Amino acid sequence: MIKIGVVGTGSMGKNHARVCSELDHVELVGIADANIETAKKVAEKVDAKAFFDYKELLQLVDAAIIATPTITHHDIAMDFLNNGKHVLVEKPVSDSVEKAQELTRKSEEAGLVLAVGHIERHNPAVKFVKDAMDNKRFGELITIASKRVSNFPGRIKDVGVIFDFGVHDIDVMRYLAGEVESVYARAGKFNENIAYEDHANIILNFENGICGISEVNWLTPMKIRKLFLTCSETFVEADYINQMVTMSSSSFKQIDEMDLFRVPIEYNTNQVTLEKKEPLRNEIEDFVSAIQQSKQPLVTGEDGLMALKIVEAATQSYKNREEVKIL
Repeated sequence: MIKIGVVGTGSMGKNHARVCSELDHVELVGIADANIETAKKVAEKVDAKAFFDYKELLQLVDAAIIATPTITHHDIAMDFLNNGKHVLVEKPVSDSVEKAQELTRKSEEAGLVLAVGHIERHNPAVKFVKDAMDNKRFGELITIASKRVSNFPGRIKDVGVIFDFGVHDIDVMRYLAGEVESVYARAGKFNENIAYEDHANIILNFENGICGISEVNWLTPMKIRKLFLTCSETFVEADYINQMVTMSSSSFKQIDEMDLFRVPIEYNTNQVTLEKKEPLRNEIEDFVSAIQQSKQPLVTGEDGLMALKIVEAATQSYKNREEVKIL
């Protein structure tokens, strides 16, 4: 049994607590939040103790899940790491690259698991695509694109759409396509009632020559979470929400140059609906497995750091209207 404490009772914290309470090999020791009344309500639902101060959990747990505002991630995570505890911290790993580097260094020096909550890596659709690419089922990857749009989520108050939405697909694209060399982004704020950008288009230039494009916004009156891959043999569309992957290919038959209206093209489309699994459950099980087996989690602290470097560069790019190199 791995004893876990959850810090934060926002939308993600509540669900982390629920999943932990459902796992046989996890003991949910407690839930901490500065709003003790909320902590008590969540704790009651999952049969755990409520704490006002997360530091009360330091000597009671083997590991902590941190789902608090981004600006608090570093200090809370560092407290647990300094006390020899494994940490899963929600994305983005921290609010600055320097703080993220401190966390990764500390976890490595102490031999502790530092996992970052890039939840889409644990989506069955992403796993299917990754496995297929590793086995060259689609041919060579040429370009990759994503669309993550919806209405403004009221829960977000401390970061803009690039840090909150963009970081998801940036991490997935890096996972599938390799390291990013430079970033160019355009973004803006349509809704004057929020403090940060609410729409952005981000171009990622990968070291291997692949180009990635990510569209994110909080302005679209419908929820779309999709990934698109143009490969040498197949066009792939991965639907994060429905956990479905559509693969399409085509071939030309003999063309009559006197009739370009009826071009004889044969299309082959194969749609795979995967067994639905909750990505958050997969994420926490992966974290626990990494602790038990002394191995790296699927999303390491270094992965979180690289994603943060890229979103910071994208933010700098749109503000200065320039391409930014990833150092």
